[in-house]
Order: sequence, then structure tokens, then C-alpha cells
Amino acid sequence: MSTFSGLNAAYTGLVAARQGLNVVGQNIINANTEGYTRQRISTSAAAPLNNGIFTTGSRPGQGVFTDGVQRLGDIHLDNRVRTTAAAAGYSTVRANTLATMEASFREPGENGLSARFQDFWAAWQDAANEPTEPAVQKVLLAEANALASGISQGRRDVEGQWSSLRSQAESMVTELNGAASAVADLNVKIRSQLAAGGSANELIDQRSLLTTTIAALTGSRTRSNDDGTIDVTIGGNAIVAGGTHRPISLAGATSLDASAANVVRLEWQHRPGDAATLDGGELAGALSMLAPAGSGGELADAAANYDRLATELANQVNALHRTGSTADGTTGLDFFSFNPGSPASSLKVVPADGSGVATSLASAGGINGNLADAISQIGRQPGSPDDVWAAFVTSTAVRTKTEIQQATIADISANAAATAQLSNATVDLDEENVQLLAYQHAYQGAARVMTAIDAMLDTLINRTGIVGR
Repeated sequence: MSTFSGLNAAYTGLVAARQGLNVVGQNIINANTEGYTRQRISTSAAAPLNNGIFTTGSRPGQGVFTDGVQRLGDIHLDNRVRTTAAAAGYSTVRANTLATMEASFREPGENGLSARFQDFWAAWQDAANEPTEPAVQKVLLAEANALASGISQGRRDVEGQWSSLRSQAESMVTELNGAASAVADLNVKIRSQLAAGGSANELIDQRSLLTTTIAALTGSRTRSNDDGTIDVTIGGNAIVAGGTHRPISLAGATSLDASAANVVRLEWQHRPGDAATLDGGELAGALSMLAPAGSGGELADAAANYDRLATELANQVNALHRTGSTADGTTGLDFFSFNPGSPASSLKVVPADGSGVATSLASAGGINGNLADAISQIGRQPGSPDDVWAAFVTSTAVRTKTEIQQATIADISANAAATAQLSNATVDLDEENVQLLAYQHAYQGAARVMTAIDAMLDTLINRTGIVGR
């Protein structure tokens, strides 16, 4: 090995240490950058040159090679983050939707329908005691209108929540297509960068963040390709294939009442009518809540329960009210009216004043409060509107509690996965400072080697043969 080759070995040490310092600096600067994964240079020792036939003895290596800059991520931890994010997204949307719907019941409380039912039946009892008193009749009609309005408002609240959730689903689809398009663009850049022998670590970090977003929305799966690109699939079909993005769109009804005939769904834009199925995520949770009644659609089921409540109330009260007579002897009158196509939304009180309220049994003769008393007892009978409402509220509360528990568990899993990913990939400033000092000393050491060899060469070239003169 010549003295000159020692200079080259020292130079490679300087280059490697300088590259290590650059990478450490990149880590420190991006310590607070979301999604950034710490990096390290990868080095290998340069083998000694082959001995010639006229050389003897062992020879040292030729320095150090900088093989590249490694991204210290873990593909298994990344996949776990995506999987748990999908489960958490699905459960969270369902839990939030049910919790909002339950809150709209205002139960228990003075503004809930249970309290209005009690006031309604109590008003009929008062009418039984004083069937001809105008003030009592006015209170009865006021309570009846308040009850009908409460049922109608509850139905409208569910319709409004359904429309709001559908709008959120539209926003999710827009976010999904934007993220998928960005992943496809990054695939092209990463493939080009790697093919040129460069480092694409920062681009891969950006892509990893986007794939986590897609997974949280759709429960997608990711598959790596040999050229550095990835494919992203939902329901087994690729939404991103290399540099190609296949967008999806939200189709179906735009109102709750139309959702049974035109189910809200996802479709591939390049294949209209071809459904895009999901494996989980926020979008899947939203679509499950937007489904028709009887198909898992909690909002449509709630609307159907309000309609059933209105129908039971009107039919049970009307069935008795028709058998009674008003103060002027009129019989066969309905107390409530509704449109069979939308009972809860159209529920109304028929009598405009006390003259249209039947409080007396026609068969008993004269003015009496027997009919009003019979109507006031409806709420205590099995299958009453009160029972229908109580069963609806109770079942909703049970489902809400279950979904919230599942969402809590899913969030814990997602947070644990994210923590594990961060502990592996995030920048530790203490560790980076140690690396900084190590590379600094390595650089100084390589420089001292070069200085020593330079001094030796100076002696060899300029001072050999002049010693002692």
C-alpha cells in the first residue's frame, strides 16, 4: 500500500463523517415535522486492493464507503397503524352518530317526549274531571300540539342528521381522492429518484402519512412493489396502482326518505354503477349509518320508529275519540291526522278549539268525562305509545353505549400502535446529539490521519537525502 493511498482512505473517512453530520442535522431540524422518520447513513468498509504477484504481506482496507441513507421506519408498525386507524375510524363515526341522535331525544328531562306524553295524558284526565271547562280544553289542545310538534321535530332532527352525515361522507370522498392522487404522484417521484440512485426518504414519509389517511377513511391495504412504488387497494381493488389513481364517487339518495329506493354507496368513476366496497374506516362507518331501515341504517331505523310512534299515538287516540261525542253531540271525529306516507312529519291535532274535542261517551248519554278518562288511561296500557317510545329510547341507549365502548377500545389500540411507531421512527434529540459528537470526532480523526500522511509525504519528498547536511 502506498502512502498516497492512505490519503484516499483518510479522505473517504472525511466524506463519510461529513455525510453523517448532514444526516444528523436533517434529523434535528425535522424533529417536530409530522410524519418524519429519522435517518442514518449506511457505511461499509472498503476492501484492500488485490495483492500483485510482486507484493507480500497483509494490506489494510481502502477506507469507508457511504452506501446510502437509511430510513429507520418499520413496515410492520406502519401496517399496524393503518389497520388500527381503520378500525378506530369506523367505530368513532358510528359512536358519534348514535351519541348525537341519543342527545336529540332529551331523555330523561322535561323537554323529552316522555314528559310530554305524561302532560298529554294528564290533560285528558283534567278534561274528564271538567269536560265542559274551556280553559281545560285549551290546555288539552296545547299539550296535544306540543306532543305532535315534539314527534315531528324528532323526525326532522334525524333527517337533518342524515343529511349532515351524507355531506360529511362527500367530504371524506373528496379527501380520499385527493390523498390517493397525491400518493400516485409521489409514487412517480419516488420511482424516478430511486432509479437515479438518489434518496427518496422524505418522499416516502409523505406517502406514509397519506396512506394512513386513506386507511383511516377506507380500511385500505398497501402492497409494496420492487421499483419503490406501492399499490393501495380498497375492497381488493386498486385505488392507486403505481402512478395511476382511480377515483371514486358517492352515489345514491340525497335525502333520508329516498335512501330505501336509492341506497347511498360508493362507485368507481371509471366504471359507473360498479360499487366500490370498503373494509372499514370512517367512510364505511358513515355508509353503514346512512343505510336503509332494516339494513343496519340506524338513522333510517330511528325515522321509522318516529313514524311508528306517531301512527300508534294517532290510531289509539282516534279509535276512542271516534266513539265519543262533543258538547253539541257530534260523534265519529278524529283527534289526530297524519299522512300515511310520512306519519311523524305530518302529525297534527284536528280540533281547532274545544268544540271539536269529544270527552263524553255517546252511549252514556249527556255530557260526561268518561271518554276523556278512557283516553287518559292509554299511556298505562301495554303497547301504548309510551311503551313504543321507551323501547326505542332504551334500545338506542344500549347500542350507543356498545358503540362508544368499541370506539374507546379501538382508539386505545390505534394510540398504542401510533406510540409504537413514533418510538421507533421519531427523532430523539439526545440520541442525535450523541451521533453529532461521534461524527464530529470521526471527522477530526480522519483529518488528523490526512495531516499525518501529508507530513510523511513532505518528509519523503522534500527532506529525503538532506538529513545531516
